[in-house]
Amino acid sequence: MSDTVVLERQGGVALITLNRPQAKNALDPATTDALVAHLRALRDDDTVRALVLTGAGGDFCAGGDVKAMASSGNGGTRSPEQRRAGMARYRDLATAMAGLDKPVVAAVDGVAFGAGLSLALWADLVLVSDRVRLAMVFHRIGLVPDVGAWYTLPRVVGLQRAKELIYSAREFGAQEALRMDLALEVHPPEDLLPRALEIAHSFEGASATAMSLSKQALQASLQTDLNTMLDMEATAQAVAGGSEYARESVRRFAAREPAQFRWPALPTQTKTTP
Repeated sequence: MSDTVVLERQGGVALITLNRPQAKNALDPATTDALVAHLRALRDDDTVRALVLTGAGGDFCAGGDVKAMASSGNGGTRSPEQRRAGMARYRDLATAMAGLDKPVVAAVDGVAFGAGLSLALWADLVLVSDRVRLAMVFHRIGLVPDVGAWYTLPRVVGLQRAKELIYSAREFGAQEALRMDLALEVHPPEDLLPRALEIAHSFEGASATAMSLSKQALQASLQTDLNTMLDMEATAQAVAGGSEYARESVRRFAAREPAQFRWPALPTQTKTTP
């Protein structure tokens, strides 16, 4: 498997690092294929409770490797059919991220442009550094958003703001990302990954069943009617409530013992206001 994607395990937490710092971790075919393979393996690994996704060298991901496409000499000669076939990799990446029913925390530093920003949008929680640079750059070079961003971006920031970010292809930073709810927290670069890992490790104490059920329901919620959601809720609660985790949690509550799951407190130095 490509060494441009590094997978590490820290207990029940998987850490995936995009590792092409010389190219700002841009997604070439080998990197995309390796990332998809790792995501599919993690989906089926019950010992993994959460995933942290980040980039090496001070950047998250500069998007698709446009320089490599240009230097190959065939960037402008491929037919629409060939281009569509090439997009299968990004489709696989989007569906692999969507199909991961475990919490995903993205630690986004430096550049997250184009497909890099699209990738971050699939995370459940996005943490950014205070020097982050974000942009849906596609229209600058006559392309359209990929890796599922037409689907994810309106759900994160709302339809009108999504249109503005895509149409303008403009760059924006950490505090604006925070204001539009694209980012959950902003941290200095040196604190970014430790905070992401801290949050991810907290999920080791949570119910894997409840987390999976909630993630699946939330992904469906914006395109499902109320009655269907209430049916999902009833079924999911029956499953979650019958778990050993729930029984132990009730026992601990009655005995006034510490809960199994506790969200980590927000560091005092975190920048959370415009």
